[in-house]
Amino acid sequence: MISDAQLYSLAVFLGSAAMLMIVLYHFLEINAKDWKEESPISKERRADAVPAATKTR
Repeated sequence: MISDAQLYSLAVFLGSAAMLMIVLYHFLEINAKDWKEESPISKERRADAVPAATKTR
């Protein structure tokens, strides 16, 4: 059976690992390349895809 001390250590380790993964995810997300700029769709077609209510005149 697992003791209280082992359970506590496991909880601290898993919590710390989860926080590190969250920080790593945000770091990678912020520094990721924006692939939308390299889209093969022309600007005119991209503008037509925007709903009329959000278009600025």
